[in-house]
Amino acid sequence: MTFSSGRFVAILMKEFIQMRRDRMTFAMMIAIPIMQLMLFGFAINSDPRHLPTLVEIHDSGPFARAFLAAMQTSTYFDIRGTVANASEADHALKSGDASFIVTIPEDFERAIIRGDRPALLVAADASDPSASGAAAGALPVLAANAIDALATGPLAYLAGNPPAFDVIAHKRYNPAAKTSYNIVPGLLAVIISMTMVMITAIAIVRESERGTMETLLSTPARAPEVMLGKITPYVLIGYVQTCVFFILAFWVFSVPFVGPILPFLIGLNIFILVNLALGFLFSTVAKNQMQAMQMSFFYMLPSILLSGFMFPFAAMPGWAQAIGAAIPSTHFMRIIRKVMLKGAGFSDIVPDMRALLIILAIVTVIAMLRYKRTLD
Repeated sequence: MTFSSGRFVAILMKEFIQMRRDRMTFAMMIAIPIMQLMLFGFAINSDPRHLPTLVEIHDSGPFARAFLAAMQTSTYFDIRGTVANASEADHALKSGDASFIVTIPEDFERAIIRGDRPALLVAADASDPSASGAAAGALPVLAANAIDALATGPLAYLAGNPPAFDVIAHKRYNPAAKTSYNIVPGLLAVIISMTMVMITAIAIVRESERGTMETLLSTPARAPEVMLGKITPYVLIGYVQTCVFFILAFWVFSVPFVGPILPFLIGLNIFILVNLALGFLFSTVAKNQMQAMQMSFFYMLPSILLSGFMFPFAAMPGWAQAIGAAIPSTHFMRIIRKVMLKGAGFSDIVPDMRALLIILAIVTVIAMLRYKRTLD
């Protein structure tokens, strides 16, 4: 049978007509490349700057002020205030309010002038090695610059080697700078988000495609009842995934879990519910399972790139951080990393818990408003 250009053109036109009718698929083909280009071109940055830094000051002499000024000028550090004691400093690191704590000891100035080479301690949150590594590596150079700026006249003897004071960077929570300590906990958020959203997104659509939606709609079930009925079984799937995750995290990657289990479990349940509610919302918009999967993929792209999973959250521009703050995975990653690596308690994760609850409430209300007990 010979090739017919007429039949070929007819089939080609048919495909274009179907593509035009399936507006969501066509929009995805255009929107996904644009989103990838914008995110990778503008939002992704592996060299974080302006990291939040707090200072515990016990001596505010010229050398201390010069060192702090050098830190601020470097753009790696953003000095945002002071802490009164070690307890406040520990809470700031655990909660994520600070990435670095600079402790200037008593009699720091006097020890420098006497040539005793005092040590200035900088505690760094090393739970994300890529976020703190470059900044911590710049500390000796900043110390040398601070000394050179003041080593004139009678203090000229302080210039040169060895330096007049040492900067000791104490890398907390991940002193060995193991990337797996940061990536593996974040994977739980990605896995749960990916599976929960996609599974639930096709739930209502599948009912329509299989012809069982008529039976469901003939029942007196209301929107909240349908939503809870479809979501609850998948909560158990989330628990199974979490158990498998921790078995592999402990035995294969040796990732520690140093915090209390209860704050993590509460955050886990809220996060699972948020993702299931998102999936339910997507299912009320999509007209078929393919569209539901496309919407899930469209959501997962910023969820992975803007949540702090692959790239430091602090390195992103302000608009990207604003988008990331609206993504549930961002807050759950913070919760699990704080609890597992830092030993954080309820007081340290309250802001992220609050954010998850707000997102859950908003998504749930929108999903129930969109759910219609009709076949249209």
